Amino acid sequence: MPTLIRLFVLLAILGGVAFGGMVALTVFVKPGQEEITQRIPARDLFG
Repeated sequence: MPTLIRLFVLLAILGGVAFGGMVALTVFVKPGQEEITQRIPARDLFG
């Protein structure tokens, strides 16, 4: 039984680290917003 508890504790710690990493990404990384315009030739629209 102690081995099972150790496994659960390890999984909880790894899950907490992964969750903390996701939270840190959402807080510290701000994506830049820019408008993207791409011309499509008329021949590609109908062919």
